[in-house]
Amino acid sequence: MCRRRGGGVVPVPVGRRPSRRPSPAGALPGRRRECDVLDRLLDAVRAGEGRPLVVRGDPGVGKTALLDYLVEHASGCRVARAVGVQPEMQLAFAGVHQLCSPMLDRLQRLPGPQQAALRAAFGLGPGSAPDRFLVGLATLSLLADVAEEHPLVCLVDDAQWLDQASAQVLGFMARRLAAEPVGLVFAARVPGEELAGLPELVVEGLGEADARALLESVLTGPLDAQVRDRIVAETRGNPQALLELPRALTPAELAGGFALPDAMPLSGRIEASFRRQLEALPADTRRMLLIAAAEPVGDPVRVWRAAGRLGIRAEAATPAAEAGLLEVDVRVRFRHPLVRSAAYRSASLQQRQAVHRALAEATDPKSDPDRRAWHRAQAAPGPDEDVAAELERSAGRAQARGGLAAAAAFLERAAMLTPGPARRARRLLVAARTKRAGGALDAALGLLAAVEDGGPLDALSAAEVEHLRGLIALVQRGPSDAARLLLSAARRLEPLDAGLARDTHLETLWAAVWAGHLGSPGGVAAAAQAARAAPSGPEPTRAVDVLLEAFAVRLTQGFAAAAPLLTRALELSLTLDATDDQASLWRWLAGGRAGAIVALELWDAESWHALAAVQAQVARDVGALVHLQYALNFLAMAHLFAGDLTTAAWLVDEDRLIAEVTGNPPVGYASMALAAWQGQEGQASELIEASSRAATARGLGRMVSFADYASSVLYNGLGRHDIARDAAWRAFERDELGYGPYVVPELAEAASRTGDVELVRAALHWLSERTRLAPTGWALGIEARVRALLSQGDAAERHYLESIDRLGRTRVRVQLARAHLLYGEWLRRERRRLDARAQLRTAYAMLDAMGIEGFAERARRELQATGATARKRTVVTSGELTAQEAVIARLAREGLSNPEIGSRLFISARTVQSHLGKVFAKLAISSRGQLDQVLASESAGAKPE
Repeated sequence: MCRRRGGGVVPVPVGRRPSRRPSPAGALPGRRRECDVLDRLLDAVRAGEGRPLVVRGDPGVGKTALLDYLVEHASGCRVARAVGVQPEMQLAFAGVHQLCSPMLDRLQRLPGPQQAALRAAFGLGPGSAPDRFLVGLATLSLLADVAEEHPLVCLVDDAQWLDQASAQVLGFMARRLAAEPVGLVFAARVPGEELAGLPELVVEGLGEADARALLESVLTGPLDAQVRDRIVAETRGNPQALLELPRALTPAELAGGFALPDAMPLSGRIEASFRRQLEALPADTRRMLLIAAAEPVGDPVRVWRAAGRLGIRAEAATPAAEAGLLEVDVRVRFRHPLVRSAAYRSASLQQRQAVHRALAEATDPKSDPDRRAWHRAQAAPGPDEDVAAELERSAGRAQARGGLAAAAAFLERAAMLTPGPARRARRLLVAARTKRAGGALDAALGLLAAVEDGGPLDALSAAEVEHLRGLIALVQRGPSDAARLLLSAARRLEPLDAGLARDTHLETLWAAVWAGHLGSPGGVAAAAQAARAAPSGPEPTRAVDVLLEAFAVRLTQGFAAAAPLLTRALELSLTLDATDDQASLWRWLAGGRAGAIVALELWDAESWHALAAVQAQVARDVGALVHLQYALNFLAMAHLFAGDLTTAAWLVDEDRLIAEVTGNPPVGYASMALAAWQGQEGQASELIEASSRAATARGLGRMVSFADYASSVLYNGLGRHDIARDAAWRAFERDELGYGPYVVPELAEAASRTGDVELVRAALHWLSERTRLAPTGWALGIEARVRALLSQGDAAERHYLESIDRLGRTRVRVQLARAHLLYGEWLRRERRRLDARAQLRTAYAMLDAMGIEGFAERARRELQATGATARKRTVVTSGELTAQEAVIARLAREGLSNPEIGSRLFISARTVQSHLGKVFAKLAISSRGQLDQVLASESAGAKPE
């Protein structure tokens, strides 16, 4: 058996249980409960089940010993290890690379996009910033491929020191383990948000009897009982403390209780003990340990090279190895992270700088330029433009790989080493912008304070500082404060950079729109008027400039005046090339949230879906997970209106998954709408009320209006039209951008059912203005339905039939089903029972197949009132499968392979196969070719009598 104590793969002989090597003292005694948990994990992995686990506990409590226990008992498995190292926290994907590097010979077995993602992430080849989900999927696929030969156990020690990109990728992967024989075990002091929600094994101190036994096992002389009890109590049974603290004390001191640790935190006591052990070593040995501590990868070749440059011979490491402080094999590894910390922190600043300088010289500038730049930065005694420029280049490479945290760290250090105040301020600004993009908002604010403290700023820098403060305020303090800061920044930018000023005016407008009725009185109008008064943008006219003008006119002069501009903005959004810089800007500002809202303003269902899909794809391509959350919600709403609630549910679940990975809250509005359309009163009402309260507290008036819309859908479906009317009226009265297609049908139906004719007429008047200027099938179909609600006799029937005809030629199938329902209800009231049954049967079949339970129940009751009954479906549909199974079944029916389905849904091909097995069992089929025969189409459903 060969064992790699740092990162890498540890083969364990297959087919026999390895002999028990005597465990380090304190590793297993008193740990039966913990070992039982680990044994069960190994059994599950051997049985083909993926299992994640977080081993959590204080420093020295025995987490690493438990990982060693897993290695010793992983018979029949292959083991891969990685260790988080503090100095590597700024290097994107360093942890994932450490775990996967021994397996990269299998890279060519992955699908092309996954290969490219890992190559870009690891700096092995050219490529744009990889989507972290795709890196996660590629990592999962790689490990699953290794596990095809033997079950695989991956161990990640000191996970609290993983770089952010690796923590996100591994956290994502842990949540996706299902049918892969892969165990993924993290050991961490305090797990980060990326690992939140994973199963945990909390490791605490040993019990009193075990702690006494362990302490006595390392004593070389007698120990006063009271002193022993004090040590046990003060260490709280921490095995590392029990082992290390007595080593720093003489027998006389132990016997009499002199020189016992004071009230330092436990980790500080252990480190102090290690420091005293280091002081007893030869000077060159201490310097060798300092080199090893400053070299985060544990590369022995680099350590020896740096030592040679400092005149230190390799045998200087021997005393440290004999003292059990250091292990040298394929990696250089310290016995405990606190030994590394003690070795580094006990050295003087000048000693640390000399070591980093030697490590920089020992690092190949071609194969590892970023680590070389970092060492040069740590070695610099003061400002150095050459080093700062090299760090800036490293930041560019890090950001190209999607490592925003690493890029920000390089830029911040570059700024600190920049001699000139003006250039330093610019670099600090770029670092702050990168920190904000990576979600480190408090750190970004700290850098902005450093910019301002560095002396007077030029006008452009001062405006950019205020601009960034506004963007940060949008998340931390609410949209009203953000709109105020952004508007001030936009006005300051106008004479300096017209393009940036207009971009900032658009951000101001969005902040004001999100604040809505909860913002400053007149805030939206003021932002729109300021945007209209802004100087023209650069030539040629950008899509973002057309969008800004369209929204500003819409909010100040109304839809009729804005319609030509909105139409032009939508045309630009659908024709821009997504590969150029302008398209990138459009996709984020216009073609992202704003572009989809333009399509909704114009009632263009096809463009709405297309833009939502493009937004999601671009967000994935650049790894912008927060933007992806919003994109998924837009796309979920488009699928919901198309009647594909299964895909909508999957997208909502993905929003939740990203929230878990990033630590940000779910966007959540699509989940409200989904629950409302499904007619789940308890879940939906609770979700709507909670979302409305949270939005009110944060000043998000637009979200409150969406909650009102969701409430109107829920209660229209449940037949409680008075509640639906009041909720829809609140949302309608606020006239939120893009909400018309949502709200107007609910308002008209609820008002009609409660006899409020004036409200129905108000809805029709609002609609008629739109259809004159944007006569889409969706808008005309809803307008015809509202006219039917206001009409009688032949006129009403004519309008109902027109509504069904027009909506039947759109992708908005939920409204088509409801048109059949309303027409059927009208026919029953007209005592045309046979005609009513046909419409109600169609409505029920569509609504039931879509999973729109509230409205389907309305149709069933109406059908029953005609003397007919609705039978349960006689055709098996995706509604009988879980949301994930239904999506996989549909994709398989469309001809996608297992790897293609896995790439689409961010799961492994093996998991896809496992789900398909369950699908086949539930549907009583044996092959993909039979899916078409048993799966109902989205519009198929029940066969009522």
